[in-house]
Amino acid sequence: MKDGISNIKNSSFILFMTTELIKQLRDETGISVMQCKKALEEAGGDVEKARIILKKKSGVAASKKADRELASGFIASAAGEGKVAIVTLFCETDFVAKNEDFIKVAKSIAEKAITEGESAKESSSDTVNELIQKIGENIKIGDIKIAEGNAGSYVHNGQIAAVVNLKEKNDELARDIAMHITAMRPAFMNESDIDETAKENAKSIFSKEVEEQAKDKPEEMKTQILNGKLASFFKDQVLMKQSFVKDPSKTIEQLVKEANNEIVSYTLEQI
Repeated sequence: MKDGISNIKNSSFILFMTTELIKQLRDETGISVMQCKKALEEAGGDVEKARIILKKKSGVAASKKADRELASGFIASAAGEGKVAIVTLFCETDFVAKNEDFIKVAKSIAEKAITEGESAKESSSDTVNELIQKIGENIKIGDIKIAEGNAGSYVHNGQIAAVVNLKEKNDELARDIAMHITAMRPAFMNESDIDETAKENAKSIFSKEVEEQAKDKPEEMKTQILNGKLASFFKDQVLMKQSFVKDPSKTIEQLVKEANNEIVSYTLEQI
């Protein structure tokens, strides 16, 4: 009788310990209770071995999903040490792109990139594999872009981001221009940056439009209309000529001049 009671107590103790260990692994990794339970059973109750088993399985899970299309994602940025880092973490669906854990990992990689640069991609591979095992989608780190100097950034809903590098340090101005860029999405910084291919492509499109709208007009007038359309089109594509979204009464060019500054470069990233 005593042996029976003892066995019951031992079984209850083992069950309690197993439940506690499963909870511990679950809290540490975020991986499902069932997967944590299986890993512990495979490891004979050894938590350290169970962690290794889960890490190994996360790598296998990642390789199985590696060919799935990455149609969504989240862009994160971080600043520090005179740098701004922009990181894109890709996934399969919008649902996962809005997942709290997914966003947290994207931001952690951006933070790492400040000190590690491109190496943050490799050092974050285990974290990404664990996230794949937990979420069940293909997830990959995209390009890691680092801007050094007087840089500022703006990210809109994790879907589009801009980094602006100024000649003189002005955090507010850099962020305002970066925000403007995410809203207006310019293709060129200055008119001189418009290449011949872009001009020819636009000309071929607007020429057809002018022929239809002004077919009875003289050729000279058609040329004037075409040039007007091209000038208007490229004005909207050139950052320095765009009206500042926060104050349309001035262009970005005027905004920068008033601040006695210059835009050295900008980067636009979008999902």
